Amino acid sequence: MVFELQVVSHAPLTSETDPRRVAKLWFAMIGYTARKGPDHGISFRLFYDCFLLHPRKDWTVEELASACTTTMPSVYRHLNKLKELDIIEDLYIEADGDKKRAFRLRYGDLAKAWNFAEAHFSLAIENYRKTVDHLERLLAEARTAVPTVAMQERAATGGDPDRPEGLTVDPEET
Repeated sequence: MVFELQVVSHAPLTSETDPRRVAKLWFAMIGYTARKGPDHGISFRLFYDCFLLHPRKDWTVEELASACTTTMPSVYRHLNKLKELDIIEDLYIEADGDKKRAFRLRYGDLAKAWNFAEAHFSLAIENYRKTVDHLERLLAEARTAVPTVAMQERAATGGDPDRPEGLTVDPEET
């Protein structure tokens, strides 16, 4: 499963009082909505108007498409972005005697859903750290096993690769 989150250094948006504006800015910061280019407001309406304003509602794709006045393929594109953030849940509900696929805000609560996303982020960062530490160990081994460029150049020009450049040999030593 892919977990993708954009991280941007910024001041908290706590001085802003308009929830729509905070949401719009936050959506861009975490990489859910595009900072530039066409979005036509579908991603915002889907997340804000549907999931955030109705956090406990189980939404079918048809309901989301109708609420956002868009197509089902467009809804799926935006749902996939939210699923990458692990902020929404994918479930099945009974509708008209059939089981239908539905989506809702994870735990029906943004703060709890974000805790889930933060846990994924922490794990990803921890795994990056393990990879960096492992790479550093491998590089340390590689550095001791591979001759330096200067040593290779001295050997290529007939010099002694083990004697630092500029160091002369006393004829009496030989």
